[in-house]
Amino acid sequence: MKDENKTAVGRRDFLRKVGIGAVGAGAAAAAPLGGSALADSGTTEEKRKARYKETDHIKTFYRVNRYPG
Repeated sequence: MKDENKTAVGRRDFLRKVGIGAVGAGAAAAAPLGGSALADSGTTEEKRKARYKETDHIKTFYRVNRYPG
């Protein structure tokens, strides 16, 4: 009876092996991404400008969904 259990992979053993495989694959995929990070090249004026623009389709969305205007 013990021989039968040794040939079959247990649920916990299977999950351990899958987890180890996923960690190894993740480490291999992340290795080429180790380049240096670059800072933003934008000026402080560009960083402070308004980026949200309430265009006609945005106004229509608010009106149709009854958001207060």
